Amino acid sequence: MSIWEKLAAATSELSIPVQIAGLLGCGRERPSSASAQKQNWPEDDALPFTIGMISLGAKMAKSDGVVTKDEVRAFKKAFKVSDAEMKHAARAFNLAKQDPRGYEACAEELVTVFRGDRKMLEYVLEGVFHIAKADGVLHPQEEEFLRKVAKHFGFSDAEFTFMRARHTLGPGRDPYAVLGVKPSAGNDELNSQYRRLLAENAPDAFVRRGMPKEFVLIATDKVAAVKEAFEAIAQERKACS
Repeated sequence: MSIWEKLAAATSELSIPVQIAGLLGCGRERPSSASAQKQNWPEDDALPFTIGMISLGAKMAKSDGVVTKDEVRAFKKAFKVSDAEMKHAARAFNLAKQDPRGYEACAEELVTVFRGDRKMLEYVLEGVFHIAKADGVLHPQEEEFLRKVAKHFGFSDAEFTFMRARHTLGPGRDPYAVLGVKPSAGNDELNSQYRRLLAENAPDAFVRRGMPKEFVLIATDKVAAVKEAFEAIAQERKACS
């Protein structure tokens, strides 16, 4: 069953009062953060991940006080979702848009569901970044919204800057910021960080954690950004040597 069919089945009988909390599966027993590092999550995480990303995308669209269909179009474009698949996701978007609570409640529910697993929260935030930049521009209000969500997820300003750099569009991307190192970093540190980022963000690792294959773009784009940044620094240093 595809993630879209699971989404349709999960939302088909839910009323508005049940909404996002029920979809995210709050209260579901999860292992501690220590065990989270030693095993792959089951496919059960695919649904709350998708619902969380959709919900925050809808909240982001509402952040200026106006609700439109933009977030649906952005989601469809960001993840190359077909019209047929989008029909399955439509109710989830509608539930999220009708949810009267702010983004804070959704963020807190995700922290509860993915307790101790910062990687899962990072995947959600990366997904919302993709929705935000689907029109080719990361608008200031979208960046500020993402910054606030990151803080609720427990990420530091430095960690957010690291994520933000990977989603910078055009030639303004700082390769050192993408890799999370200072320009003064030596080659050994640079190579070590590069290898670590590739290993931690490999697309097959994304799928092994139970993430929907439909969203593997989150991992492939991240790896591509890391490789591009490393190559840019290598060329720069070679030219200066």
